[in-house]
Amino acid sequence: MALVIAQAIAAQARPESFADLAEKISPAVVNITTSTVVAQGTGPSPIVPEGSPFEDFFREFQDRNRDGDRPRRSSALGSGFVISEDGFVVTNNHVIESADEIVIEFFSGQELVAEVIGTDPKTDIALLKVEADEPLPFVSFGDSNTARVGDWVMAMGNPLGQGFSVSAGIVSARNRELSGTYDDYIQTDAAINRGNSGGPLFNMDGQVIGVNTAILSPNGGSIGIGFSMASNVVTRVVDQLQEFGETRRGWLGVRIQDVTEDVAEAIGLEKVAGALVTDVPEGPAAEAGMESGDVIMKFDGFDVEDTRGLVRRVGNTTVGKTVRVVVFREGKTKTLQVTLGRREAAEGVVPAAQIEEETEDQSEATILGMTLSQLNDELRGQLDMGADSTGLVVTDIDQLSEAYEKGMRAGDVITEAGQQKVTGISDLEDRIADAKEAGRKSLLLLVRRAGEPRFVALSLEEKSDE
Repeated sequence: MALVIAQAIAAQARPESFADLAEKISPAVVNITTSTVVAQGTGPSPIVPEGSPFEDFFREFQDRNRDGDRPRRSSALGSGFVISEDGFVVTNNHVIESADEIVIEFFSGQELVAEVIGTDPKTDIALLKVEADEPLPFVSFGDSNTARVGDWVMAMGNPLGQGFSVSAGIVSARNRELSGTYDDYIQTDAAINRGNSGGPLFNMDGQVIGVNTAILSPNGGSIGIGFSMASNVVTRVVDQLQEFGETRRGWLGVRIQDVTEDVAEAIGLEKVAGALVTDVPEGPAAEAGMESGDVIMKFDGFDVEDTRGLVRRVGNTTVGKTVRVVVFREGKTKTLQVTLGRREAAEGVVPAAQIEEETEDQSEATILGMTLSQLNDELRGQLDMGADSTGLVVTDIDQLSEAYEKGMRAGDVITEAGQQKVTGISDLEDRIADAKEAGRKSLLLLVRRAGEPRFVALSLEEKSDE
């Protein structure tokens, strides 16, 4: 009896047909055709030796095809969907990028020319607008956070230029990350192919929970691994594009890395969580008093688990908002008030130079498996560093050492140890002694390579010879 009931419940969970849902939402899904003017005659021409019997043949062939040197139009296909009766359309940025003309084709066969309202390459989202004589059928966004692995979903679009097509599957995975800073993809096995890009992924309520963006495939066709940008990311982008014509993401103004177990031990942090600040260039965080070596534990009332979560949380926060940021510093927590800037305006900002006075010190020593030299004018020149740069340069490294295993290499520059500046060998030796006295098993180093900072925690425990 129990088996019969379970089978009945399973049958109810699986829809008998997607036809009613497809009929309901098809009018709001569109095919997108773009055209771009491309130059001709830029490719390689056949090289024929002078006097060759084929010389006249190729000359006549090129004369007949001179018209081919004229610019021509190249077309591309994609998908999209209408989100308002007044004609706003969402698609992928890569579908319409560099297009000279964008034509929207509706399920009814009607065609309208669209204009670009705004684009966001970081999430590969574009917002278009068409002008129609009558209100257009549209679909609404759903809450992608409620989508569970195993839920039924339906994809619609224009795969391989075949016209309107429907495919169904389930949510295969959540919170997938491909390559972008703000990635939050829903993975699905619903068939997605070239031309589906920009099309909607629907839940069974007819709500858009994702924008079909990419596939994983060795041959270019669907193998059941497709990715849709989650609607909770898309809606924020679309709202900003609709209001401003561009995105306006919050900017904290720090460089960060994840906290590892050895880093947590080195700084006395009980829980392996948070975002470790490696650099604080001029910006909102610096103005609020944040320092390199701080671990960001809370942002605007939310716990920070890792760097990815912090970046997305900051980016989704309103520009100009003053937020409370709790940091772990020297064994204690400290709350800072940070007024966020705008990431788009801040991109490309170069960190302010750190000015330190040089001190007399031992010039070279071997410590923790690394041969270290104090920065001098010659080394600064070799490493293309500023005249006011300070620290210890790794000139050689034992390939059996822990430092080598953790990625340290010759040419790296150690600028901090135990979250304090080091300008000479004695500074590093003092930091090691302080850490041992405090009962620490490891020492946290701030290392720069080609100007990029990162923290490395090295063990201070002596290893016995075998």
